[in-house]
Amino acid sequence: MPRTEQRTEKKGSSERTYWLLDPGTDTYVQDAGWSVVAVAPGLRTAAVLERNLPVSRIGLLDLATRKVERWIPVEHPVAGLAFSYDGARLLATTYDGDPDARHKYQDVKGGWGWGPTSGTSTRTGFYDVDVVSGKGSWTGVASDRDTLARADFSFSRTGDQVYAQVLGKHDGTQQFYDLDGETAAGPANERYLRADVDARLSPDGRLAALGLAKEVAPGKSYSSIRDPRTGKEITKVRGAELLAWADDRRLVAWERVTGLHEPYRARLVLVTIGSDRIVPLSGVQKDMFEETKGWQPVFVRR
Repeated sequence: MPRTEQRTEKKGSSERTYWLLDPGTDTYVQDAGWSVVAVAPGLRTAAVLERNLPVSRIGLLDLATRKVERWIPVEHPVAGLAFSYDGARLLATTYDGDPDARHKYQDVKGGWGWGPTSGTSTRTGFYDVDVVSGKGSWTGVASDRDTLARADFSFSRTGDQVYAQVLGKHDGTQQFYDLDGETAAGPANERYLRADVDARLSPDGRLAALGLAKEVAPGKSYSSIRDPRTGKEITKVRGAELLAWADDRRLVAWERVTGLHEPYRARLVLVTIGSDRIVPLSGVQKDMFEETKGWQPVFVRR
């Protein structure tokens, strides 16, 4: 759950607060100590960053004890984290400044609000870290005017490349890089994906989750399922925003429950390819685009 913390009269930072699963009680407990949390596949370990990004060390947190087992120091300050598909490697995105910096602005009606700080991104590159040994190497990647303020890298499915969202002609435009930091075409089965659709490839790699295709009425939306190698649509599935694959046929999605002229409110649902039925998984969100009211689930492979 992000909210802007004011630093000076006109400067602030958008900070997240995490609720982590307590295995003893099977409930989620707020842990305000971390600015970024990335949970590894298997749900036993999380990589964490302390407050006031960017930071000079990465913690490996035991999710059963909620204690940091090991700290990994870094020379280039870090502000983003992502595990590889198998959980053996950790990708840490480095920045020279806070990627979540905000500035105070006055709108046309005279009201005040917080917005992203304009200007060149402070992203500098990434560390590729072996989780067991804690050893890794840093690769510099130059930023340009298409680099977002927060443009964290993620591993490709095989881990042979990394990618990040960039400004482009289409929503969710992604740029791939090899592990030496050079731009690359991207894997054949990921070139047609979108950086802003979290579900990406199905577990077997045969299907790709893409964006919203049509909205029939409040509470009835459809997203596109495509062939990852050609980009051609295979079918549509219920759901307005595809978040994660539950298996090769089912996905977790946000489904809007309010009208187009009402505040955007949604609930988590389970959808199935080939079926119009949905299974609600959560209550209805408050306005997801109003700061401090929205929450975002984090999905991890078991």
